[in-house]
Amino acid sequence: MKKLFIKCILYLFLILIALEVFVRVFHLYTEVPIRYIDEFGVEKSLPNQTGYAVTGNRRQNHSEYKINNFGFNSYRDFTPSKDKIEIAIIGDSFIEGMHQDYYDSTGKKIENKLKNIEVYEYGYAGYDLADQLNLVNIYKEHFKLVDHIIIYLKYDEDLERVEYKPNNERIALLKSPLFRMRDKIKLLSYASSIGIVDPIKNMAISIINRGVKPKAVDTTYKIDEDLKRLENFKALIDTFGFDKSKMSFLLNSKATNKDFLDYCKANGFQIIDYGILFEESEQTPTLIYDQHWNDHGRELISKEIAKYFSQSKTIN
Repeated sequence: MKKLFIKCILYLFLILIALEVFVRVFHLYTEVPIRYIDEFGVEKSLPNQTGYAVTGNRRQNHSEYKINNFGFNSYRDFTPSKDKIEIAIIGDSFIEGMHQDYYDSTGKKIENKLKNIEVYEYGYAGYDLADQLNLVNIYKEHFKLVDHIIIYLKYDEDLERVEYKPNNERIALLKSPLFRMRDKIKLLSYASSIGIVDPIKNMAISIINRGVKPKAVDTTYKIDEDLKRLENFKALIDTFGFDKSKMSFLLNSKATNKDFLDYCKANGFQIIDYGILFEESEQTPTLIYDQHWNDHGRELISKEIAKYFSQSKTIN
């Protein structure tokens, strides 16, 4: 019985080693860029990293990323100056573009359509409007040299708070032994990405949170969600400011509240709307396994942005 037990342990170990080699050889695991909070309190990726982002259990999407010296996934460094024309696009994972090779990003597609213009993509997974406006405010001298700034706005996700606070808890969690182990053991990283270890992960979270009382929900006052988002929007604009002469919003009007759109129009906020293009496209503009833009979707986005600048002459 003892020999059988030892053999089972040995075989299990050998199988795990073989699977680890298999996952590494076929690069089934994703390489997650190291995140950090810089000296100004801005959360972004650690500069000068390279790697491959992999999605799906059969490498449904395999793309190369390159974190530049400013801490964002980009095919170029950000060097704005008075002698050039630059467009900055700031947003979350849709702008970060980990589902697309960095050298074929939305920004690169825009450059192919607008000659003699450099496009800088400040994309970071999880950014909302507070993160985006704070970034512009913190690095105000940097963005003063940029000719136009596009803020990517997801109406139902990006207007949930009225102030910026760095997510120290998330960074601390990513630096925890469990996450470090996941990054070193590629089989574990792969298993995590396809959901195999979710039950164990959820159990660990429940153990950590055991004894912590959930926050009480105030049901005495309920505000309409759309009204709340609009008020949050106003508060963020009041806090950080918004230069309407050189800033605009990129959004999908088909997924945005009409009252919010009417408010933006009435108050002079410029909008680049890709909703109609997406709706009329015969080819799906998003990936089949999530809602991030695929190559066709990024082509449509770049087309709409190029059209906006060609017609408005904002940066000429």
